[in-house]
Amino acid sequence: MELFLVLTFLFFAGSILGWAIEVFWRKFFSKNNPEHRWINPGFLHGTYLPLYGLSLSLLFMLSFIDVSFVENAIAQRIVLFVIMALCITAMEYAGGLIFIKGMNIKLWDYSACWGNIQGIICPLYTFYWWILSATYYFLIHPKILSWLYWFTNHLAFCLVVGFFYGVFTVDLCYTLNIASKIRAFAKEQKMLVRYESLKAQIQAKNEELLQKRSFMLPFKNAGRSLTESLKNAVEQRKNENARTK
Repeated sequence: MELFLVLTFLFFAGSILGWAIEVFWRKFFSKNNPEHRWINPGFLHGTYLPLYGLSLSLLFMLSFIDVSFVENAIAQRIVLFVIMALCITAMEYAGGLIFIKGMNIKLWDYSACWGNIQGIICPLYTFYWWILSATYYFLIHPKILSWLYWFTNHLAFCLVVGFFYGVFTVDLCYTLNIASKIRAFAKEQKMLVRYESLKAQIQAKNEELLQKRSFMLPFKNAGRSLTESLKNAVEQRKNENARTK
């Protein structure tokens, strides 16, 4: 039961903190956002990224790995962080591949990064995971049990976490409904849809039509925009193929 509560709390905290990290990264540092707009990242629409929640839960379990086969204490930590980073990278690859093969949707694209594999993972982001693993180990892991004790003794916060999972479930159902429409179109056209590019196209179209831009719901009022954006994706793919010939 204690492990279940820890993982429940970590998924909640990791999903929200990861979302905040991505929002500020894309706003101030991402080269793919030269206008420095506020962008709601991820597959879902709420203020959470499940990949980070799963990663934080995974880091908790990996932190108990025995690395005593390495004699030097500093080297032990380095090896542990490498294992953590590689495991999260493997999880990232599996998640990206599931959406590509099962939904014809590419959630993120590292094709421009050196050493990438199918545009899903790359050494640069594995290095970022290594840094986050070290940050977790030194700043978060030592305090988890005390946080869990506080969590179980504050009913109001338990209700907040419960509300989070309720909203998360509704959001997941809503997003999967949209994804099924994208998948049907992509399968018919025998193409792969880049999810972030599609969101950006729909937001641009809504702005062009003088519709209010929605930060939390990028697919809002997207009935027509979604179809048009998917068709534009087909044309863009044709143009790219023509240029490469």
